[in-house]
Amino acid sequence: MIRLQDVANSIRGTNNGITRRSFDIMFDKEDDFRRVWSSGAITPELIAELYRVPATEVRIFDYPPAYAIKILMPRKVVSGSPDDTDIDGKQQHVPLLDILIPWSDDT
Repeated sequence: MIRLQDVANSIRGTNNGITRRSFDIMFDKEDDFRRVWSSGAITPELIAELYRVPATEVRIFDYPPAYAIKILMPRKVVSGSPDDTDIDGKQQHVPLLDILIPWSDDT
């Protein structure tokens, strides 16, 4: 097993409108991107658990030309509201760092 932060080049959170948040997971190597994507380790259920949102509202897409995975999910509060602690969503990626990805040198 390997932690996502140890194989991804960049993991970042972004604002995706006032009611949605997105995360981009990017890789330097096509092989690393494909291994993570095909592992099935990053699921709506896992993201829902990490961020306490409904799994039915989590979307995960691959974007092979950029060796990237995008996660879309609802925000808990509207961006910019008094309860919002991170308007741009830049600091919300931390729970993704330690996702364990099945990994061995044999694959």
